[in-house]
Amino acid sequence: MNKKYILLFLVCCLGGTLCAQTLTQAKQLFNAGKYEEAKPAFRKLVKQNPNNANYNYWYGACCYETGAKAESESYLKKASSRKVINAFRYLAELQADQYRFDEATENMEEYIAMRKKKKEDTEEAEKRLEFIKQGSRMLKGTEQVTFIDSFVVDKNAFLNAYKIGRESGMIEPYNSYFNTEGQPGSILYQTELGNKIYYAKPLKDTLALYSQDKLAGNWGEAIPLQGLNAHGNQNYPYVLSDGVTLYYASDGEGSLGGYDIFVTRYNSETNRYLRPENIGMPFNSPANDYMYVIDEFNNLGWFASDRYQPEGKVCVYVFIPNDTRVTFNYENTDEEIVRRAAMIQNIASTWKDPAMVRAAKQRLNMISYQRPKKQPKRDFEFVIDDNTTYYTINDFKSPQAKRLFMQWAQSKKDFAALSRSLEEKRLLYHRSNPSKQQSMTAEIMDLERRAERMEADLIEMEINVRNIEKKFISK
Repeated sequence: MNKKYILLFLVCCLGGTLCAQTLTQAKQLFNAGKYEEAKPAFRKLVKQNPNNANYNYWYGACCYETGAKAESESYLKKASSRKVINAFRYLAELQADQYRFDEATENMEEYIAMRKKKKEDTEEAEKRLEFIKQGSRMLKGTEQVTFIDSFVVDKNAFLNAYKIGRESGMIEPYNSYFNTEGQPGSILYQTELGNKIYYAKPLKDTLALYSQDKLAGNWGEAIPLQGLNAHGNQNYPYVLSDGVTLYYASDGEGSLGGYDIFVTRYNSETNRYLRPENIGMPFNSPANDYMYVIDEFNNLGWFASDRYQPEGKVCVYVFIPNDTRVTFNYENTDEEIVRRAAMIQNIASTWKDPAMVRAAKQRLNMISYQRPKKQPKRDFEFVIDDNTTYYTINDFKSPQAKRLFMQWAQSKKDFAALSRSLEEKRLLYHRSNPSKQQSMTAEIMDLERRAERMEADLIEMEINVRNIEKKFISK
């Protein structure tokens, strides 16, 4: 009997030693950031002793770090209930990832309070808390957006997924446009007329946005855009046809995480841009979101995001731009519905108007299949006579004809915008009740009169451009 007890004692000691060695090794792996290797040992330990707070923390943290985030929550909650400090931090990050920002705020505040009590540094945690609180504010202002499609593509060639019309200008990598290798990662936007470009280039340790004007066939000096986000990188510029409204991405001031999309407008009196505004959710997220483009002619919008994507991949979303920003009524809407919309979990759930979605998909298909794979280098096509066609602004010989052509081109854009507005009003008219139709009649008739006048003016201007140019070159 004594030998049996001795043998049993030795087995228990050996087992305890093996367990201690396993725990020590697992902790070393954990502290070295090797969570995948440490995870099996903590899984075994927490299964053997499910009430151990530290085991629950270590295993929950390993689950979070290795992508099993849904599995991590119950373990982290058990650890936090027993006041394991770092469990609160992981819980906050997990809840922020799930857009449960109010819960994340509570856990991060508890984490900070416990560190302060132990007189430990809280600077980084407090910075993170501000991001989480910003996420909470943004969630409450989530815009209702209709998404019609999405494409997962290689990050290094994501622009190939953008099928925008020529009227919206051109976007391509800076290096490709200028046939250089000097500025990798910089995206360039060129206006429809080809007379102005916007792009990012290095400024000290970050990327900053610049513009250049084409004068007499040559690009002028690169001018930095003033008034944009302080700190961080600026990239992915896009300018609406008004020449004033600029969309771009920045990972600096005001960003929720990584790159966020911002909008600003140029003030010609001060030669500066107004204070940029974060365009909010669902376009922005804790991941990288960028290259926001509005094809005004086809009434389609585009942007790219690496949310939910593996390394090297991004998702390009296509949506229908809203005429005015319409947000969810957060107080009177199920919070889960708002979260799903902000995260873009299911684009089909945004299809509230099937007819509008079908029409948008038709427009998308049209430009996807009819537009050339690569944009031609011509800026436009303007017929002077049977033997002469101009493709760039510098083809004009007459300075007067050149100025008039630029006025005509801008007026053509204005006419296109007015025509789209009129078409939208007509569509809304047909969907409305008689009372609403009566109130809309005067507005639609006014738009029709304006459209007729603009169309007549455009024809006259176009004829004048040709006549002035032909007279000049015949001298």
